[in-house]
Amino acid sequence: MLDYVLKRLRGLFFPPVRILPPPAGSLFERDLEVPMRDGVRLRANVFRPSASGQYPVLVSLHPYGKDHLPRPGWPLPMFRLLRQTAPMQLSAWTGWEAPDPAYWTARGYVVVNCDMRGFFRSEGQTEAMLSAQEGLDYYDLIEWAARQPWSSGKVGLTGVSYLCITQWRAAALNPPALAAICAWEGFTSAYHDLAYPGGVREDGFVPFWFGKLDKRRVKENLRQVQLEHPEYDQSWKSREPRLSDIRVPALICGSFSDHNLHSRGSFKAFEQVSSEYKWLYTHRTGKWAAYYSEDGLAWQTRFFDCFLKGQENGMKQVPPVRLEVRDTGSTVHQVRPESSWPPAGFESRLLAFGPSSCDFPSGSIRYEHTFEEDLEVVGPMFLRVELETNASLRLFVGVRKMRAGREVFFEGSYGFGRDLVTRGFLRLEKSGSVRVELLPSATLFRRGDVLRLELQGRYFFWRHPLLGQFPAGYERSGPGLLKLQRTELEIYTARPQRL
Repeated sequence: MLDYVLKRLRGLFFPPVRILPPPAGSLFERDLEVPMRDGVRLRANVFRPSASGQYPVLVSLHPYGKDHLPRPGWPLPMFRLLRQTAPMQLSAWTGWEAPDPAYWTARGYVVVNCDMRGFFRSEGQTEAMLSAQEGLDYYDLIEWAARQPWSSGKVGLTGVSYLCITQWRAAALNPPALAAICAWEGFTSAYHDLAYPGGVREDGFVPFWFGKLDKRRVKENLRQVQLEHPEYDQSWKSREPRLSDIRVPALICGSFSDHNLHSRGSFKAFEQVSSEYKWLYTHRTGKWAAYYSEDGLAWQTRFFDCFLKGQENGMKQVPPVRLEVRDTGSTVHQVRPESSWPPAGFESRLLAFGPSSCDFPSGSIRYEHTFEEDLEVVGPMFLRVELETNASLRLFVGVRKMRAGREVFFEGSYGFGRDLVTRGFLRLEKSGSVRVELLPSATLFRRGDVLRLELQGRYFFWRHPLLGQFPAGYERSGPGLLKLQRTELEIYTARPQRL
């Protein structure tokens, strides 16, 4: 732990993010006005190759400020606050979680970075975050970009987190000029993925994130909405995109390290979009390190070159899943192509455990299973329990990996580097049979490794910027007795492959 804390302190002052001067061979136009169908004008920054011509366009729309850019030698503050897992090199034109214009203009693309309605330089007022209006505005932005004299008429969308979430809305409307989306880690259900996973209220990131937004022209308080709508009602349903309406080619990043935020939604999107051509890029490192990595950019470039430039580069023949299996948080066991998600060839295996009980919220129940051979455990896990309770409880279920008596840590959400293999939450209201889905993971367990299953009434980590998983936080269970009669954990396993 001490070594981890020292590295976190170093990362606060010296994050491994190198900011380069803007390129000399590209053009930067600021505050171009983009008319919406209702007369409101959004404002966008446009980055173009210096040579005249018509180019495919990459667009991002978000609430973080298109003009909030780093300076050479000075990364944006969030790169300091949130731990970075690998060195990155970006230009001083790169906004938060947005594509790097220097990289893309050098490869013959125009990059458009636009402020959302009501934010920063754009006009209007945002009625609600994650609303249908965002999709309509994005539709108009896409069609505007396609009509510009420097545009080839082919538009792609790209970006991380909220810059991915806005893509779901726009792509579901199928604008004529939209040719492809690179949706890099974005939840698809604000209720199930973020605000109330398993019915358990999230009390950390939601108020932190909403508090950081420019709220001067946002009518609603999203934290207040969360507190006033604890059930999955129309307020939450109205914020969800119709994933099955998405038909354009899609490169979707599904992370095993963002269980508190985007993992569930990304995998659901890959399963539900109707695109003929779609890929799932999995990893277990930081979302920013993966998006700007050499391998991540190679996938993105090949994808956009195929569908925006029309290059026959073999992308359409690439297997639909890039699977990354980890042995430890820092050790990749294997990266290989798969034909489906979850991958074929993995067998269901039930781990059965005996009765147990504990008092919530302070107590916990722990079970262990020792592997007798090397096995990959890939995909979601499912916990089935027969239980008795005398109160309304909040159940937190976690899976840890133990080796030689020590825990093996993995990358988690918000730059946290000491995470579990996976977890799931459930709001318990009465006795009976319950089923908890644990989020997807891909982990190698060697012979003698131990899978530890934990059930408790509070979250697994402190909410602390150095010692815990800041800013994640969840409501604790109230007092009560939890008694388990039957406990089964379903996992999917296969022997390690030889490539």
